[in-house]
Amino acid sequence: MSNVVNTFVQNSTGMVELNRPKALNSLNQEMIDLVQEALTTWADDDQVQQVLIYSSSERAFCAGGDVRAVRESVLEGDVAAGDKYFIDEFAMNNTLGTYPKPVISVINGVAMGGGMGISMHGSHRIVTEKAFASMPEMAIGYVPDVGFTYFGQRASSLAIATFLAVTGWRMSPADMLWAGVATHFVEDAQGFIDAVLNESLDSALEKFSTQPTGSSELAGVASQIEETFGHSSWALIDASLRSHPDAEFVAKVDGLMASAAPASVVATVKLMHQNSEATTLREGLDNELAMSLYMIRQPDFAEGVRAVLVDKDRNAAFSPANYEDVDESHFVTLFQHSS
Repeated sequence: MSNVVNTFVQNSTGMVELNRPKALNSLNQEMIDLVQEALTTWADDDQVQQVLIYSSSERAFCAGGDVRAVRESVLEGDVAAGDKYFIDEFAMNNTLGTYPKPVISVINGVAMGGGMGISMHGSHRIVTEKAFASMPEMAIGYVPDVGFTYFGQRASSLAIATFLAVTGWRMSPADMLWAGVATHFVEDAQGFIDAVLNESLDSALEKFSTQPTGSSELAGVASQIEETFGHSSWALIDASLRSHPDAEFVAKVDGLMASAAPASVVATVKLMHQNSEATTLREGLDNELAMSLYMIRQPDFAEGVRAVLVDKDRNAAFSPANYEDVDESHFVTLFQHSS
């Protein structure tokens, strides 16, 4: 089998093998279509008791969505292809989040952006010592999506999820467990998968589930985050940071956000607060979609993807370049149109 996603049934388990290793399993349209098709088929198949999502490569679980392809479509004037990509990806996220059977994801490597979307909505989110995760959208002039702005704050808190969203903080396995992104830690990914297939999920968890070495660095700054990142606008968060007594924490935040697009940051805080009131994952995804379809049409997106993924000079010229020049009221109107 050599598809970008291999889907098959083994021992009553629907297997989803992400298999685009050269691109670190970045999700393209074909991959999304294949995953959604398999999930739809298996939902009503009595022979399939559970779904297991994993990578064929130890280099990465899934490094995100294929935003390079979206950028190319937009620049070529085919914005509809970009729209379709996000509409379909978010539909897949919703399928995972509302699935009638256990969904087990084994994150043995990087899970960024879309990689979080294909893993965090499942019932069992397994990480190894190789796992790390982040939402790096600020640097590409975009916003956190794939349900993170809905799920993330329910797994932890509004302030923690907002912090993760705007800083792109790289979560360790311990961070992922602490923030609710992951549910279990195993040292032997393949051993765990084999036990799921040959014994049962419960047996595999009993045999292999353990605790990671080292504590969560994120948990260590939780009080500072709660004191600063729970506000309803970036201006209020920033004011709270400027007056916070922990200078080391503030400097860390400033460093993490050095390459962030101001419009993306302002939009993300608004999106987080909109989704604090959403009542279902689908509603949360719809709010993200309204923002997403707007953002991919803005120059910041093309420029950010260029700087990070095309030319890789990490020197994006975002506009507006200053936070005070971003009109946050505009983003609020996007949600009104989506509802």
